[in-house]
Amino acid sequence: MSSKPQKSNSKPAKGAAKPAKPAKPAGEVAPSKAGLSKSELNEFKQLLVARARVLRGDVKGLENEAMKKGADGGDLSTLPMHLADLGTDSFEQDMSLGLMESESDELQEIEEAFERIGDGTFGLCETCKKKIPKERLKAIPYARLCVGCKMKEEGV
Repeated sequence: MSSKPQKSNSKPAKGAAKPAKPAKPAGEVAPSKAGLSKSELNEFKQLLVARARVLRGDVKGLENEAMKKGADGGDLSTLPMHLADLGTDSFEQDMSLGLMESESDELQEIEEAFERIGDGTFGLCETCKKKIPKERLKAIPYARLCVGCKMKEEGV
């Protein structure tokens, strides 16, 4: 038996995990790969926050309307008395539920836009990797595709 210390190999073994990069603190913005300045990114963040606030209020109102919470204590004057009234009520409830779903989808898009701001990919088309024009981002701040790629996606 040898008492010589063994040399350690300083290279990691093949397939070994690389050390993880430290996570960015919440709310910190990564450098934009789309060439947007921090002030422009903050402007888009404010647009996203404002839109999300409006949508959350709309969803809550639609939810209350669709579920017809009986705050009036069962007043008989609100009960439909005719089949046409029942059909109208059913249609309005379906319409409210459809709008709620659409607005919930938009809220999800907004959350994903915040993630793209955080990782530095906000303002880049997910398909062609080109910059999305600022005018488009001002109109739809959660846009993930440039106009050309969106038109192809929609078959226009």
